Amino acid sequence: MVENTEKFNMDDEDLDENDFDEMEESFEALFENSIKELKSGNVVIGTIVQVNKDTVVVDVGGKSEGLIPINEFTGEDGIAVEMKVGDQFDVLIERTENEHGLISLSKEKADRQKVWNALEEDAVVPGRIVSRIKGGLTVDIGVNAFLPGSQVDLRPVRNLDKLIGETFDFKIIKLNKRRGNIVLSRRVLLETERESQRGDTLKTLTEDQTVEGIVKNLTDYGAFIDLGGIDGLLHITDMSWGRVNHPSDILTVGDTIEVKVLKFDRDKERVSLGMKQTTTDPWFEVEKNYPVGAKTVGKVVSLTDYGAFVELAQGVEGLIHVSEMSWTKRIKHPNKILNVGDEVESIVLALDIPNRRISLGLKQVDANPWEVIESKFPVGTIIEGQIKNITDFGIFVGVDEGIDGLVHISDLSWVKRIKHPSEIYKKGDTVKAVVLSIDGENERFSLGIKQLEEDPWQAIPKRYTPGTIIRGTITSVTDFGIFMQIEEGIEGLIHVSEISKEKVDSPKDFASVGDEIEAVVLNVDTVDRKIALSIKHLSTQKEKAEVDAFLGAQKSATSNLGALLQGAMNKSEKE
Repeated sequence: MVENTEKFNMDDEDLDENDFDEMEESFEALFENSIKELKSGNVVIGTIVQVNKDTVVVDVGGKSEGLIPINEFTGEDGIAVEMKVGDQFDVLIERTENEHGLISLSKEKADRQKVWNALEEDAVVPGRIVSRIKGGLTVDIGVNAFLPGSQVDLRPVRNLDKLIGETFDFKIIKLNKRRGNIVLSRRVLLETERESQRGDTLKTLTEDQTVEGIVKNLTDYGAFIDLGGIDGLLHITDMSWGRVNHPSDILTVGDTIEVKVLKFDRDKERVSLGMKQTTTDPWFEVEKNYPVGAKTVGKVVSLTDYGAFVELAQGVEGLIHVSEMSWTKRIKHPNKILNVGDEVESIVLALDIPNRRISLGLKQVDANPWEVIESKFPVGTIIEGQIKNITDFGIFVGVDEGIDGLVHISDLSWVKRIKHPSEIYKKGDTVKAVVLSIDGENERFSLGIKQLEEDPWQAIPKRYTPGTIIRGTITSVTDFGIFMQIEEGIEGLIHVSEISKEKVDSPKDFASVGDEIEAVVLNVDTVDRKIALSIKHLSTQKEKAEVDAFLGAQKSATSNLGALLQGAMNKSEKE
């Protein structure tokens, strides 16, 4: 347009009539060309002629002006760009003149069309990820483009939302201007870059080399580390000298870490890495730092059925076996007295450096009560305690802190026949007992209740000599004889052969439980605590007793008569 008007830039006095006609024709042609440019969809140059609060008035030539919303004048950061009258820029004609003689214009669409015109398939363009959509992400490269989830990175990205707002370079892998579709890929660029790095890495990588890598992915068994075009596996057992429950406990995707190349198969391009190997093995100092017998402090890191693992230092753990937790209590499971995270004192019991094992003792922190219990409760001491437990074979009585003594069922009574201790005792009862014996080595404490009284069987032989006639109540009748209670807790047996001089088919035909009968003592066995009785010898014994009584009476009378005669004689001599 400027070229067409240059020849008219002259003073009016230099123009003749023909010049004016030519000028008029040129302006008419110029105006017609401008009208042709101002069609919907065309991009033309606009000049700001006025800036309002919400709109900008733009002159697009051809005696035409249009309005553009002021919100289209913003930068990439969303902040309004300063505008002034006279500024020029491309605008898109959206609609021709309305009833007010104004044209609808758009700066954004003009910019977008300019971008579209510049785009080419396989071109590399910068872009900013703006949102997540089904199947991938939306990327602003001047116009909106689609980035499939599979093309975001070399490995699948689980959380695409975290990439929103990030800026990267992308390659256009599909472009359809007619439909307005653009498909991008970041992965192909990373693969190209990775392949370039891969060659360099393979040339320099060697075993025992310490290198830097980026944590690329975490699994239950380890982490994959990008060493620069090639991935290495860092197994969970090679992450730390200490206990690692899961790689995520100490690593995060994206971390830059220092690792050591443990194995490198160049043909298969497999690399095994170690992170703990970049530091000194703490077990080298274990024998020096934790000698046998030393007291140490650690944190409980794990509980099992058989004990508790205690971390003494990073990478150094010891085991407190369940049997080493208490001198006196029977611990069924370590969680009865310990919890994960507890800080505990323990004694080093044994070291096995080759197998990386340390045996610890919790109970050894305190004195063994079994070593002093004998001096505290010598044999014969009478103690008083609460019944802690009742079993078929006896009762357990609390003696001292954590130490229970056993009263065996045979030591409950001298004379009572007890089938089960619960017949006469219940848990919680307070009882007295005598200390019978203490076996500290085997942790056994024996008590007796019957020993509080004198054994009645010690006097039985004196009270029931052979030939003594006694009367009692039948307590039991069996095929082999009759049991008769002589006194509280003392029974004698009348054997079937001692029931009668005549043959007895069954003792049950002779007597019943509860009957009172007489019998004569045949024998007393204090060792087996048995008294043999007889009924068939009863009559004989009674006769003997009567004779003895008669003879005893005669002897007494004769003795008395002799005494009288002797007295009379003595008196006569004196007179």
